[in-house]
Amino acid sequence: MIRRAVVAGRFYSASRSNLLAELKSYVPDAPAVEEAIALMVPHAGYAYSGAVAGVTYAGVKLPHRFVILCPNHTGVGAPISILSEGEWETPLGRVPIDTELAESISRNSLLVQESPLAHRDEHALEVHLPFLQYLLDNDLSFVPISVGTRRFESLLELGQALGKAVQQLSAPALLISSSDMNHFESASLTREKDQLAIERILALDSEGLRAAIETHAISMCGYGPTVAVIEAARMLGASRGRLVRYSHSGEINGDSSSVVGYAGLVVS
Repeated sequence: MIRRAVVAGRFYSASRSNLLAELKSYVPDAPAVEEAIALMVPHAGYAYSGAVAGVTYAGVKLPHRFVILCPNHTGVGAPISILSEGEWETPLGRVPIDTELAESISRNSLLVQESPLAHRDEHALEVHLPFLQYLLDNDLSFVPISVGTRRFESLLELGQALGKAVQQLSAPALLISSSDMNHFESASLTREKDQLAIERILALDSEGLRAAIETHAISMCGYGPTVAVIEAARMLGASRGRLVRYSHSGEINGDSSSVVGYAGLVVS
């Protein structure tokens, strides 16, 4: 199965040459020095969150295997949807799914289901692949997981399945949570709300993140993927997080009355 790019030409350039130029403008030309177990990276159109994504990816030593978790914006497919075989295509080429790792994750949790429908039109995972292709010269494989549930116990179980699967690997794999932050409130309120969520993520406190989200009505779309990644990262020995960069859409379009927040975090 080849999963074609569905947001090329909208979220990022559809032309290979234009996309390469776009990525070059967002990815700093600096040596990657930080070891990471997991990342949280935004998934808006590159004009809005590309700079945050680029600097987050550029600063860490990237392996060649990834598990990318994204929220399910379309509302279709299984609550926790994985793909175990095939390739994803972008203007920079095709990226194979890591079948071995996908099957290992599925064996560790009955909640994980094979569901191509959840991935068919979803942008929140696709937008990360060109960054990884650019930085790794297209030498990578990955496991795509769409998370459409906010049930806390299910998210913890997913995280445990991820952690067990990665522990069994002979080569490292990096966990990526795809998430934007608070949506469509003023820049000042969004920054305030996002800070509360970011503090809990940096502390690797998934229970505290849940409490912050619910208590302060923070519309962080990747809450589910992030809880699962925190749980997995802790199993893999993570002890801290670091905020790389924070931004919001108002800094790009000049409208601070209704913004979306973007944060890039490294967990190590």
